[in-house]
Amino acid sequence: MDFAFENSFHDSMEGFYAPAEAAKPSAPRLLVFNHALAERLGLAADAGDEELARIFSGGTTPEGANPLAFAYAGHQFGHFSPQLGDGRALLLGEIIAPDGARFDVQLKGSGPTAFSRNGDGRAAIGPVLREFLVSEAMAAMGVPTTRALAAVATGDRVQRERAHPGAVLTRIASSHIRVGTFQFFAAHFGADHVAQLSDYSIRRHFPELAETANPPLALLERVIALQCELVAHWLGVGFIHGVMNTDNVAISGETIDYGPCAFMDRFAVNTVFSSIDANGRYAYGRQPQIMHWNMARFAEALLPAIHAVDPAGVDMAKAMVEAIPKQFSAAWRTTTRRKLGLLEADAGDEALADALFDELEKNQIDFTLFFRGLAMMLRGDGALLESLSPDPDAMAPWIAEWWARLARETDAPLERADAMDAVNPLYIPRNHRVEAALASAEAGDLGPWTELLEVIRNPYAERAEWAEYARPAPADAGPYTTFCGT
Repeated sequence: MDFAFENSFHDSMEGFYAPAEAAKPSAPRLLVFNHALAERLGLAADAGDEELARIFSGGTTPEGANPLAFAYAGHQFGHFSPQLGDGRALLLGEIIAPDGARFDVQLKGSGPTAFSRNGDGRAAIGPVLREFLVSEAMAAMGVPTTRALAAVATGDRVQRERAHPGAVLTRIASSHIRVGTFQFFAAHFGADHVAQLSDYSIRRHFPELAETANPPLALLERVIALQCELVAHWLGVGFIHGVMNTDNVAISGETIDYGPCAFMDRFAVNTVFSSIDANGRYAYGRQPQIMHWNMARFAEALLPAIHAVDPAGVDMAKAMVEAIPKQFSAAWRTTTRRKLGLLEADAGDEALADALFDELEKNQIDFTLFFRGLAMMLRGDGALLESLSPDPDAMAPWIAEWWARLARETDAPLERADAMDAVNPLYIPRNHRVEAALASAEAGDLGPWTELLEVIRNPYAERAEWAEYARPAPADAGPYTTFCGT
């Protein structure tokens, strides 16, 4: 397989990374390869499974690769860790897709690096297949995300609370530059390094910003906008990242690092799945506030470079951060209007959406299926909505308000229902199905996982043979807990 690697970060950012080398797996075996993504990247599908397993486990270093581990810091649960870095991942290199877009090719779980901090640098099969599955679901729903190209079993055992089969994930990203990357160099080296990283980031992601009066300030503004849109996407599909530390915030605006993540079943604004989030810092409803907090930390890291261009930029940066709640609210209102089939802005839309979420929580209604049920009702079928609550009339007052709001627009009900179905998924990675599929895969049977992957890659169009995948979680399902895992 010819990657035709380019290595702009390696070649122009010396001192911002540590050279790395993958640990050699004992018996690499390809679990899954993302052929559609490979085609998107312009990678020829001319390699057999054995060669793919060697490449994407780290067993063979492809020609032209310059493996490296990124340096970064990060606020973890609000506490600053001055040195983190890629402790279990390495960048092989960058490839240029046929459309000219540049992507990182990174191995995750490939062994220790200079930043491992006494960790083994490896990953177990469960977290690898979880990230593959959930990132593909997010991509299919149109949520900006890193992607999974391959998953390979290593033939080795990884010791966590018990021994698990080891695996390596190949992650594709627009880049792996994070808020924590800027924090590392702001903390340890100062303005010159922050400016160098800012300049590279702009060349890589936002070249049009190079001509602005204060490029680092323009970078802050752009990343804030991307993060507002991203978190609005998350809330719109009921996604909870679970560990929104600053080292898990990509400046590209992509969702990155799928650790203790999950999708909400019955709506509750304080839903938390992460085993380590005891105080609910990263709960569903707190994600906008944490995004704001993270962007404030990004601004702090950029300030030396902003000030070096123009001291007045510091006050402008402060104003940008202070405006984030208003900016996010606008993105969220757009998301909720689309979910509710509303095409025009109305002063009462925010109150209508807030009232809806109160009712969904009070009546413990499935978040995903409710919006599909609304669209079905527009087609004259109210059965799904009635089935979602123990009291079929519980949502009637709110639905009456929604009907009145719809009446102020002119679009036909069927067209509106189709538009709603295009943004409200029917199939998501339901937690109980994810866990069952991962347990089966660890036991050696990839069948359930592969079938679930096919379903979540087609989240919007209803198919009769997938009816079971559209059902809500079992009524007796207990509290769901996720773990960082990798």
